[in-house]
Amino acid sequence: MELRVLQYFLAVAREQSISAAAQSLHLSQPTLSTQLKGLEEELGKQLLVRGRKGSRKVTLTEEGMILRKRAEEILKLVQISALEPGRRRSSAYLQKQRRRCKSGIPIYTIKFSAEMRFM
Repeated sequence: MELRVLQYFLAVAREQSISAAAQSLHLSQPTLSTQLKGLEEELGKQLLVRGRKGSRKVTLTEEGMILRKRAEEILKLVQISALEPGRRRSSAYLQKQRRRCKSGIPIYTIKFSAEMRFM
């Protein structure tokens, strides 16, 4: 799971539309849909209920609501850690942080998956 995909998911949750979220993220709609499908497959849960053809509105499932909360927490922690005093802000350092944060996400994923098993 990548931080970028969590940001994509949050944009869709905020916009309640894959098309609108894709536009705000400067992505094509098929690219965003593919990323979301991959996230759902990775977690083994349906996160969004997609509307009918005429309606482009999407709603979050219960699992999607849990992920939204967790994703907000994760991205907030990443943002706070990047602002900690005493850390250099070089681009090489930020790249290293992104890789470290990316590898740290499975801890939350495990907790998220465990919570969802009991639903």
